[in-house]
Amino acid sequence: MAKEIKYSDSFFKSLNTLTGIPIKKIQEYAKENNPFNILEHPMVVEPNTKQLERIGKLNEFLASYNILKMQEEDNKIKFRSPSDAGQYFLSLLGGMKDKERFMVAFLDNGNNIIETKTVSEGSIDQAVVYPRDILKMAIVNDCNAMILSHNHPGGSTNPSTEDKNLTQKIVDIFHPLNIKVLDHIIVGAGRYSSMAEERYLPEVGVNKACYDPIVFDEKAEAKEIDLNYDRNEYIEMEDEEMMEL
Repeated sequence: MAKEIKYSDSFFKSLNTLTGIPIKKIQEYAKENNPFNILEHPMVVEPNTKQLERIGKLNEFLASYNILKMQEEDNKIKFRSPSDAGQYFLSLLGGMKDKERFMVAFLDNGNNIIETKTVSEGSIDQAVVYPRDILKMAIVNDCNAMILSHNHPGGSTNPSTEDKNLTQKIVDIFHPLNIKVLDHIIVGAGRYSSMAEERYLPEVGVNKACYDPIVFDEKAEAKEIDLNYDRNEYIEMEDEEMMEL
């Protein structure tokens, strides 16, 4: 025996709003039938001309949506490794030589891009990042993870002390929210570097979240720090020597 499905009042109200069919008529039909039949076979509820036209337009929209959704699934950009992220941001930031631009890719739970946003754009050697703006964007996108990126117009791809401090501050904000910062890609002179791949990327928050504007400067001296953080789910080791590390 098929399990009876209980439809909510909001479902009936939505179907009424979209089709113009009275709620009571929809509820009465749904007692013994699948209410989606109203869309597939509208004559079962004997609609008037206006209602039939609205149902037709709704079906056209649903058909178009399903087709576009399938195309979107095929065209989604998915990050499987630092190389994927590096090549992606290199294509976006590689031509930026007159100013620093800071970007964030917001990802779903499959590391597919939901949206990529330019968060800040500054001068040739300095930019200001506003963490509150990143937080708002992350919430709007309902993301599970993010990848940060910015360019160095001077050409260096070494992360400066400010770059590392900025990354830590972003992690401090999002780690308690269970939103992962998977990488910070730095682009310069047609090349890129990955802070995750180079083990500069912090995995956990170490300080209280701070939302003050963050200034980062390309001129700052880059000092290598061995943070020894692990990103096995993101970093794809492609040869046996790297797999042994």
